[in-house]
Amino acid sequence: MRVLVTGAGGQVGQALVRLGTAGEADVVGVDRAALDITDAAAVRRVMAEVRPDALVNAAAYTAVDRAESEPDLAFRINRDGARTVAQEAAAAGVALVHLSTDYVFDGTKGAPYLPDDPVSPLSVYGASKAAGEAEVLAAGGRAVVLRTAWVFSGYAPNFVRTILRLAADRPRLSVVADQWGHPTAAVDVARGALAAARFARTGGRGVLHLGGSPVTTWHALAEAVVALASETTGEAPTPVDPIPSSAYPTAARRPTRVELDLASSLPLLGLAEAPDWHSALRGAVREAARKDKGI
Repeated sequence: MRVLVTGAGGQVGQALVRLGTAGEADVVGVDRAALDITDAAAVRRVMAEVRPDALVNAAAYTAVDRAESEPDLAFRINRDGARTVAQEAAAAGVALVHLSTDYVFDGTKGAPYLPDDPVSPLSVYGASKAAGEAEVLAAGGRAVVLRTAWVFSGYAPNFVRTILRLAADRPRLSVVADQWGHPTAAVDVARGALAAARFARTGGRGVLHLGGSPVTTWHALAEAVVALASETTGEAPTPVDPIPSSAYPTAARRPTRVELDLASSLPLLGLAEAPDWHSALRGAVREAARKDKGI
């Protein structure tokens, strides 16, 4: 299966390219500099050159707080770009996987969110991603929206690497403890996207969920990060104090608790259970340490 990946410079895009290099799929990645996903002619040209069996749209505007002051740009990429890619994929008969986010929900349900639950975003970023989902599904064709959450890796800017950097510079950290979600390794999202592409190629359509297990808080994730880092350095873990969201105001509102219902999605992705973020985190922390040392 030949897979064209847009947004190949991002966390999941890089993970997909790595899987291709490792022989798990025939992956051709194009980053933002090589392809503007809002340009239909450019998308058409790249698809004609690559001749993919499936396309994974990992290109996105992901600056959650900055989106509040750049709504036009966020919607241009996350809604209009998604529509362009979906329409071109449908016209070419190419299976499409479009990556989305748990931030399309407001976190007030009090139970796991099903793939077909109504969206209710709190932020510009969430609204732009929800609009992109709608455009992808409206374009027809063999299209799957794959929602995930709290993506991390050892090689790109993300929460895990931020905590590692801050823990190296500060005697104590304070991290929000009242927001819950699914930490998910970029490589697990990438493998899920390839599985979703295979599902789409056989006629699958609709929305699927994929998230790391178990659901946790940013504070608990940060504690796990510094604990793993201390194993590498041999030093005591940096203390992490829990704080409420009200003590760390941000431009964008974030949902308090988004637990994604995975039961219906995992079998379609060929998974018996959700990925364990604890084991993936260990590898991410080790890779971040090597990267910071220039290895």
